[in-house]
This record gives sequence, C-alpha cells and structure tokens, in this order.
Amino acid sequence: MNVLVIDGMGGGIGKSIIEHIKNERGDAVKITAVGTNSIATSAMLKAGADFGATGENAVVYNCAKADFIIGVTGIAFANSMCGEVSPAMAAAVSASPAHKILVPIDKCNVTVLGLVEKPVQAYINDIAKRLAKN
Repeated sequence: MNVLVIDGMGGGIGKSIIEHIKNERGDAVKITAVGTNSIATSAMLKAGADFGATGENAVVYNCAKADFIIGVTGIAFANSMCGEVSPAMAAAVSASPAHKILVPIDKCNVTVLGLVEKPVQAYINDIAKRLAKN
C-alpha cells in the first residue's frame, strides 16, 4: 500500500498522521511524505515516513503513484494554506485516482458541513482505521 501524506506550514498534522499510521500499521504501509516546504517535509521524515520530497513537482509526481492521499482539506484547493498549495498541486490531488482521506481544518478557508466537530487527533485516529479496511 502506497500512502502519500501531504502537508505544509510546519508539518505538524502530517507528522501526527505518519506517527499514528506507523504505530497502527507498521511496515505494512509505505509512506511518502511531501511537504509544500522543507520544514514540513523534515518534520514528516522525522515522524517515520519512508520517503520524502518537497514542492510542487513532488506533489504532482507522487499523486500519480499513490493508492491513498492523506492531508488536510486544503490540499485539494488552489491557493489554500496561505498560498502554499499551488493550482497544479490541487489539480494533481483532485485528478489522482488515489483514494483521498482529508482532515477537515477550518484554517484552509474550507468548511465541510455535515461533519461531526471533533479534535484533529480524533480524525487522525480515524485515518488508520480507514487504511485497515483496505
């Protein structure tokens, strides 16, 4: 299973996602961490990602190869995350045949109605459960 985790800013959410997946699934999952910046990539690699890359081309390239794409809702929207997600990145996430698992974060200027409001960590716990179904 090839999982792509995309994060920006300081990489904190991506780091937490990777730590949780590695705790739950171990080496059964290969995780590629792609940061919109080098700080985010570094944080995710320290969390245990198997591979890491940074920037727009890395997002575009790895989205085409992923079975799952995991990140905050903003990774699917151009110019979100304070402009860190380029239109090409958002298009690559949206067009990828990979299954997307997105954590709803209001800071991305996107609100998904109908969701139960809960802490980010609760959504991260749900990610490993979702991966275990496949």
